[in-house]
Amino acid sequence: MKTQPQLCDILGYTPVVSRFGTSGVRALVKDLTDLEVYSLTLGTLRYLEDIGKLQAGAVPRESLQIPIAGDLRPSTPQILRATARAVLDAGYQVDYIGSLPTPALTFYALGQGVMSFMCTGSHIPADRNGQKANRCDGEVLKSDEPGIVAAVEAVRQQEYRRPAAASLFDSAGMLKPEQRPVLPPVNPVAEQGYLERYRRVFPRNGLQGKRILFYEYAAVGRELLPRILAHTGAEVIRVGRSDTFVPIDTEAISPAHLRMLAEIVAEQQAVHGRIDAIVSTDGDSDRPLIVGVSESDDPARPVLRFFPGDLVGAVVADYLKADAVSVPISTNPGVHEHFMGKGLITTKTRIGSPFVIEAMQEALVQGQQRVVGWEANGGFLVGSELTLNGGMLRALPTRDAILPILAVLHAAAEPGATLSECFDRLPQWYGRADLIDDFPQDTSRKILAYFQPPGEAIQWLEFHSDRILLRDLTEAVVGEWSLSDPEGQAFDRKRQVLEGIFTPARGFGELARINVQDGIRCFFRNGDIAHIRPSGNAPQLRIYAHSRAQARADEIAAMAVAEPAGMLRDLQRFIESDTKG
Repeated sequence: MKTQPQLCDILGYTPVVSRFGTSGVRALVKDLTDLEVYSLTLGTLRYLEDIGKLQAGAVPRESLQIPIAGDLRPSTPQILRATARAVLDAGYQVDYIGSLPTPALTFYALGQGVMSFMCTGSHIPADRNGQKANRCDGEVLKSDEPGIVAAVEAVRQQEYRRPAAASLFDSAGMLKPEQRPVLPPVNPVAEQGYLERYRRVFPRNGLQGKRILFYEYAAVGRELLPRILAHTGAEVIRVGRSDTFVPIDTEAISPAHLRMLAEIVAEQQAVHGRIDAIVSTDGDSDRPLIVGVSESDDPARPVLRFFPGDLVGAVVADYLKADAVSVPISTNPGVHEHFMGKGLITTKTRIGSPFVIEAMQEALVQGQQRVVGWEANGGFLVGSELTLNGGMLRALPTRDAILPILAVLHAAAEPGATLSECFDRLPQWYGRADLIDDFPQDTSRKILAYFQPPGEAIQWLEFHSDRILLRDLTEAVVGEWSLSDPEGQAFDRKRQVLEGIFTPARGFGELARINVQDGIRCFFRNGDIAHIRPSGNAPQLRIYAHSRAQARADEIAAMAVAEPAGMLRDLQRFIESDTKG
């Protein structure tokens, strides 16, 4: 008797398992077959069912609607269809809310007490995409990821072993034509709820007389966000719309980006008059882009100032009168200095919204009332309900772009200040982030492993002439190594490796200490900071540079990513040579 072939027997490609990054699952589009997206979705649903985090209420399974949405990438409609197929096969209904910002979907789903799926690659290039799931009570946490991975793999194996004739999928791993669902009409309730969230707490004419340039490009919030801004009385000029997806990383705005924006400002000021600010977001509109426009003697050469997201968060937290602040370790040191001056200690987390959320949850347990957090990219999270301008701002523990944009504009407008004056009140630390794309991920992992000390308790290593002081996450001393000890000698050699890359010729002082909480954050005795970290979502190696002068921060970032002999490439060559040896 001839055995029927299984799906795995007829696949004409080698499947690649999608993996979690900093926030959500990301992969190359060519690897995001319908089979992989379907398995990811169905596995996530089953895991959340098992832990009781799929819905907060008791709606019957066949009546429960699972919200899904997507960004404007060309590959997103396909991912939405595969996601919808899995939702239907799990026994639920699809609540399609269309092309909306990730925080709009999350806000709506939390209000409904149900989990949700956002199909997006955020800011990464168009040849990549992904999916981000939320539990019924907020974002999927890092502690959830192992359980989701196991549930997804169980679904994958089940589908691989299904007889090919009975499978939903063809030999390319795509849904057979008769299995492709038609998405239901867009539910407009999510969009309206997101609008109302801000209309309730920001004055109707709070930005009256302000002229804001909204750079649309391919951001999914390009229709919704200008409407929210217009409600505040601002004149909104929409420019730069693109029908082709353009990846913009709001954490790594280049001089070329600013020159492009300056040209647009000059053109628009010639028509409309003085422009006060440029705002935009990343691809899924959960990270803000805020650029101030200063008066210039030459209208054809406007002066722009980009405000990094970590400093944006500090201004927003002040505006919201926060009493608990959680931020990633990569944040500008001026943020910590600013809040220490107010008697408020910032909690430093690993990079990624799930870690910030966990820290906010701990602050709530400790009894804090006005709990916020943000990432270095400016995506802002609200951990508790806050009174604001006579209204109530509901908690939204996920990255959001429109709240920081509105709060920063109002924080400057209410006292009649410029944006630059608003930011100049912060301690004068400056930052620049940049990256090398297509950096080997295996090499990135080896870099982290090389500089990782033994034992999870050690997060800080402080270098002295005769010893290395060891500190935990709170910077409490947990031990020390003498430089005559084998451990001390071994790590002192690693210090020398870093000092051989971050050299005096490149303007660096001696290496004073490093933090290994997330990447390698190097502190030098002349005040410079250089933080090396692989991206969690893509094959990229990032540099976060900080200094007391913007020119120096820019210089550090430029030296780091220079090709072919920049500091990151120097580190790559050392690690690859060392591991070969």
